[in-house]
Amino acid sequence: MSDVKDVTLAAEGKKRIEWAERDMPVLRSVREEFARTQIFKDMNFSACLHVTAETANLMRTLKAGGANVLLVASNPLSTQDDVAASLSVDYGIEVHAIRGEDKDTFFKHIEAALAHKPVITMDDGADLITTLHQKYPDQVKEIMGSMEETTTGVIRLRAMEKDGALKLPVVAVNDAKTKNLFDNRYGTGQSTLDGIIRATDSLIAGKVVVVGGYGWCGKGFAMRARGMGAHVIVTEIDSIKALEAVMDGFEVMPMEAAAKKGDIFCTLTGDINVIDKDDFPLMKDGAILCNSGHFDVEINLKALEAMAEKVTKNVRKNVDEFLVKGKRIYVIGEGRLVNLAAAEGHPASVMDMSFATQALASSWVVENRGKLSARVYDIDEAIEKRVADFKLNSMGVSIDTLTEEQKHYLDSWQHGT
Repeated sequence: MSDVKDVTLAAEGKKRIEWAERDMPVLRSVREEFARTQIFKDMNFSACLHVTAETANLMRTLKAGGANVLLVASNPLSTQDDVAASLSVDYGIEVHAIRGEDKDTFFKHIEAALAHKPVITMDDGADLITTLHQKYPDQVKEIMGSMEETTTGVIRLRAMEKDGALKLPVVAVNDAKTKNLFDNRYGTGQSTLDGIIRATDSLIAGKVVVVGGYGWCGKGFAMRARGMGAHVIVTEIDSIKALEAVMDGFEVMPMEAAAKKGDIFCTLTGDINVIDKDDFPLMKDGAILCNSGHFDVEINLKALEAMAEKVTKNVRKNVDEFLVKGKRIYVIGEGRLVNLAAAEGHPASVMDMSFATQALASSWVVENRGKLSARVYDIDEAIEKRVADFKLNSMGVSIDTLTEEQKHYLDSWQHGT
């Protein structure tokens, strides 16, 4: 039995799902293959992902392969309620997700996913897997493997592996080139900026935009902000990434220095308190803060609320105002993922690759069942190439192939100057 906000929203949700599918040809090809092979026949799948139209098409793909799928939200503000309703009503997929659900409901839904007794799991942030290990250790042995979709989740899972706490195989879908080079860079870059503009109606041109973190997500957002005319400052703790940002033409400095200059701040790191209590009093009147990392911990909102003389919720949809030393600081989407809290998340065409990779990684786990140990695996290179070839073909793009002479040259060492 699904737990969604309102089943009468299903008709609108179906339109949204079908619209996204038009721009997901790679996943559609995978779905057609799964429908033929029935590789997941009678297997229980539990997925803890953002409940969006793109995710709905991934769930349809797994179901086409014979899986019994249950979907829960990986973030309280990332659910599209009409999509959740449509998945349940129109596609017969059990969904436990309500936009704005409180913490107790969120974890009740996580437990529903585990009560489904999955043999394959999918995660976006590792909440499903960590709850499994902490509260349902006896179920771990029943699971063939899990897929992890986001940087934050992979960080957590690699930490579990390092500590010897990880008890099942996990595939780091996030680290696939067909995911992070495109989804993280182009998807996060565009959708984060979209969320900021929808929430605040700000003109980006001429603003000072501070980017917390220069991983693939930070690179994408910095590139898009500059493309709209912003002066971009990057903050980093990694010398190599900081150097890369400088070479890419961005100003780099510590957050304490950037706090005095920024008009718009966005964190994209996967770490805690990237914008901290000492930074808030330094900010300009009217500074806008948001986060595009998975968890709502990158901006120290507890400290901000404690020091604020006044807090006004929803001064504009999805925007709260904090008055600090007479200056107004605005926070978008309660510090949660701004691209989903205030916009629609990544465009379908980039999620097409990420979710095709996710689906094919699941089939790889099934094909290798019993052979995988309890560790974090990278995506098989054959999957990467297949997804990239599919995408290029769908775009009408062809590439060169090596001649036998070229292959021989690359395989030999005898040829010199």
